[in-house]
Amino acid sequence: MQPNRILRTVALALAWLFTGYLTNAVIAAERPNVIVIMSDDQGGGDYGFIGNNVIRTPELDVMHQRSGFLNRFYVSPVCAPTRASLMTGRYNYRTRCIDTYVGRAMMDTDEITLAEFLRDAGYRTGIYGKWHLGDNYPLRAMDQGFQDSLVHRGGGIGQPSDPLGAEGKYTDPTLIQNGEEVALKGYCTDIYFDAAMKFIANSAENDKRFFTYIATNAPHGPFHDVPPELYDEYSKIDFTSILVSKLNPKRMQAESEKLARIAAMITNIDQNVGRLFSKLDDLEIRDNTIVVYLNDNGPNTMRFVGDMRGMKTGVDDGGIRSPLLFHWPAKVQARKTSDALCAHIDLLPTILDACDVKVPAGHKLDGRSFLPLLTGNNAAWPTRQVVFQTHRGNKPMQYHHFAIHEHPWKLVHPSGFGKESFLGDAKYQLYNLNKDPRQKNDIANENAEVFQRLKTGYENWFQDVSSTRPNNYAPPRIVIGTEHELRSVLTRQDWRHVQGKPWAGNSNGFWLLEAPQAAGYELELAFSSDHPAGTATITAGTLTKQLDISAGQRNGHRTGINLPKGKIKLAVDVVFDGKAQGPHQVILTRR
Repeated sequence: MQPNRILRTVALALAWLFTGYLTNAVIAAERPNVIVIMSDDQGGGDYGFIGNNVIRTPELDVMHQRSGFLNRFYVSPVCAPTRASLMTGRYNYRTRCIDTYVGRAMMDTDEITLAEFLRDAGYRTGIYGKWHLGDNYPLRAMDQGFQDSLVHRGGGIGQPSDPLGAEGKYTDPTLIQNGEEVALKGYCTDIYFDAAMKFIANSAENDKRFFTYIATNAPHGPFHDVPPELYDEYSKIDFTSILVSKLNPKRMQAESEKLARIAAMITNIDQNVGRLFSKLDDLEIRDNTIVVYLNDNGPNTMRFVGDMRGMKTGVDDGGIRSPLLFHWPAKVQARKTSDALCAHIDLLPTILDACDVKVPAGHKLDGRSFLPLLTGNNAAWPTRQVVFQTHRGNKPMQYHHFAIHEHPWKLVHPSGFGKESFLGDAKYQLYNLNKDPRQKNDIANENAEVFQRLKTGYENWFQDVSSTRPNNYAPPRIVIGTEHELRSVLTRQDWRHVQGKPWAGNSNGFWLLEAPQAAGYELELAFSSDHPAGTATITAGTLTKQLDISAGQRNGHRTGINLPKGKIKLAVDVVFDGKAQGPHQVILTRR
């Protein structure tokens, strides 16, 4: 090749590379920031813009006026399944996350999360609040794409996964910051938003696109610790207008007390949403920042849910509907509304669509982007079937507690969350939600063709999601003894329950672990209450060891233990006064 041709070829190559670089840089610069806010147990009727005239949500009402709005958006009946679907764009039954505790709220690490997609596309990623898809390596948010994390363990503060000595503290909680326990000052929801805004400001000041996931544990119970000024306000309120049922005076007093606390938590979230938008304005990034708001399931009491029936854990519409606010001034007109059937599985593909992030070929998503519904005119949206099913248990049961939607039709079998003994003839119900949103008139007998189509659709769905991988519903394992987590706190949240009620004092279970190599550990047992002297028997595979437990000592019961490489079943049986139970927590620290 002649020298001039060589120089010309090199020049063209450099020009092509430089042009490509500039194109990618322009695309990156135009990509929006993303904030997803999801409350816990708020319920689809706990908003002023939905018609609630008691619980104040002025900031969310203003956000509704300025946002795109999905009016027919669905989530799962309980929290961890919703979170798995939101994070993956896939039905939670594909992810091994099938319940909310006893090891079944852990998500398989083969799943690719929204945080991983966006991190790999150059976004900074942060989570603040509730993860609820695994508390130990490699299941934590920080292992699944979030570069900054400030979370609580388990499904909420006030559960057996709380750090020792900080149980039930919504105010001045001990949280897990990037894997380490940290004691903080303030109310938990305020702390999450403060940390998120600090992350957002740092990202903006360094000209970095960000994905911020703010998942409050409010207004989930327990309800003992709420913002005092708001509680004082709501303690004087008459909640009669948002109660579903009439109650006797004593019951009404107790319910009003609970609702005052729930309402205080919701209005506190609302105030923080206002603070967040003010921060975006201060940083001059509101216009090209997507802010999404939704709740994770129906309300945690029988209260107002608009023109629907049901509550949390139910597969009726009141248990699985959420408003979806999508605020993006750069691309979505205020008050742009769609009644298309959408769900939690659609949020990941929508955000990736907005951020111009491609899904790898061969990666199966169950959701689809609803962005055209909010940015286009008369966007096509095909008729689709969407299924919701959640119940207690180690393995999903076909036909138990499910709903399948094909708008306007809903086929539902509300056999009961926590009622796995139904095992009788399924009593299906069919409704036309356009004509009967409260699900009062079962029309299955008059619509045999629709009934059979939806029932077959559900059966095909169940077979599909159940065959996602070999041994699809085997629980994930906690990996111990790695540099990622040298100290593993094992709690009743993730044990495999075998005795008593899962979190009761006399209950017991075991943990499914995996060790990359044989190693020595310090094992510590902790208890949630005072106790007499006793003896603990520790079993790990073929190894058995006993440890004397001193009376009244809640933690600090330690012994050395050598664990082999490979899969391990760790069980601890503690006998007090002739009765066996499990510990509150086990702390394994690799030596």
